[in-house]
Amino acid sequence: MAISAEVVKALRDKTGLGMMKCKEALVASDGDQEKAIEYLRKQGLKTADKKAGRATQQGAIGSYIHANGKIGVLVELACETDFVAKSDDFQALLKDLCMQVAATSPLAVTPDGIPQQVKDKEREIYAEQMKDKPARVLDKIIEGKLKAFYQERCLLHQPFVKEPERTVEEVIKAAIAKLGENIAVKRFCRMQLGEV
Repeated sequence: MAISAEVVKALRDKTGLGMMKCKEALVASDGDQEKAIEYLRKQGLKTADKKAGRATQQGAIGSYIHANGKIGVLVELACETDFVAKSDDFQALLKDLCMQVAATSPLAVTPDGIPQQVKDKEREIYAEQMKDKPARVLDKIIEGKLKAFYQERCLLHQPFVKEPERTVEEVIKAAIAKLGENIAVKRFCRMQLGEV
């Protein structure tokens, strides 16, 4: 199937990816724009997984102060080069992550960052809630509830506030695919007036 330059350019405008990548996606999707975008997203996730182990020594710290002045956030977002750290796409992602932290108040970037005593306390609460359930299924129920807890309280597992059908991790992986570098949230700090 012949793909016109106009169709390729339209997809490039939507995704910000290179012309050759867009043409490849359109050929694989028989010219369907939506299928091509889905194809690119899947390819981007594979690319992001390959880049995940690469060192991130550059980056930026972003900040956000909520309009009422009662919530403030700092996020450290790392990448491989200073060039990418200064790009508009990277800075937009950093801003979005700051707003995500302000809106959702996560405890940690990943489950590994949640203190063991918090995990143990959650397990204890779930075990007490489910004490009437048969012992053979209790562990599975508790693990399921912990998974839901992580989706709510771990930044990378949360639904992205701007696109709830995607997780924050998926949004970061899409940025990795687009920018061609590994990107990682190193840490964040959220302050709310009156909280300790």
